[in-house]
Amino acid sequence: MCTAATYCTKDFYFGRTLDYDFSYGDDITITPRNYCFSFRDMGLMKKHYAMIGMAHVVDDYPLYYDAVNEKGLGMAGLNFVGNAKYYENAEGMDNIAQFEFIPWILGQCATVGEAGALLKKTNLVNTPFSEKFPPAQLHWIIADCKGAVTVEATAGGMQVYENPVGILTNNPPFQEQMFQLNNYMYLSPRAPKNCFSDKLKLTTYSRGMGAMGLPGDLSSQSRFVRAAFVKMNSVSGDTDVESVSQFFHIMGSVAQQRGCCDIGDGKYEITTYTSCCNATKGIYYYTTYGNHQISGVDMRRERLDGMRLIKYTPIQEEQIRMQN
Repeated sequence: MCTAATYCTKDFYFGRTLDYDFSYGDDITITPRNYCFSFRDMGLMKKHYAMIGMAHVVDDYPLYYDAVNEKGLGMAGLNFVGNAKYYENAEGMDNIAQFEFIPWILGQCATVGEAGALLKKTNLVNTPFSEKFPPAQLHWIIADCKGAVTVEATAGGMQVYENPVGILTNNPPFQEQMFQLNNYMYLSPRAPKNCFSDKLKLTTYSRGMGAMGLPGDLSSQSRFVRAAFVKMNSVSGDTDVESVSQFFHIMGSVAQQRGCCDIGDGKYEITTYTSCCNATKGIYYYTTYGNHQISGVDMRRERLDGMRLIKYTPIQEEQIRMQN
């Protein structure tokens, strides 16, 4: 299970949590402009926008979970098990495998609008990366500083939805997630008024009671509501430090702690990492389950006209700063 979010201050921020019971061994991965992507059905992409994100690299190929490109467009894939469906190759369409989708979009699109135009002729096919890595059942959020969309490939066809909250979790499908927000329209960051009865003198006895009823469980629908409420009511300064700090506080509202989501056999789903990318500047910030200190990799400090992937291993051990 995972949660993705967007946040805008002076710069545009894009990130996600990745919730799972183990890690494949992932790296913050920079793909420079001249790295050659070889698509299964669409040939070679020898030149493209540079991108940075978290990926599991196999045979020198970055299997991105989330990434942003040098133009400020971000994209993330989240589990959509039981609803995702990919298709057979179609003549006259851009036939793209699930694992190719993020580089296909980020490699050649600078905005959500450009991505939308490309999506009209994109056909997501069920080609696996390998026997070890069959197609993951995902849906995606694509976002820039002006807006976001959700992309879902289901038995009913591929759909692109406007995403006005800039949040995505897992199941149910996105339109159902959005509809459920109607059940929480009474939530407020302000103190509630007595609407129960004018015959009773009811008063608030604690701060924060305007948010009573905000779901606190770890289900994807509840995380969607909670992340949307926190993000839509977030206030911060517009410096990078203040914005990044606030973004991690937003994502902290949906973090999963070891022991709270038991999946059997002594395994627990946890937030293996949380990312926050300043998409405007190309800086990928992250924390891991074992390291709460925010670390960062700046894409623009690297040689972006190169041909080889650049990888940084996430810091997994806690970094504690003693003050005496």
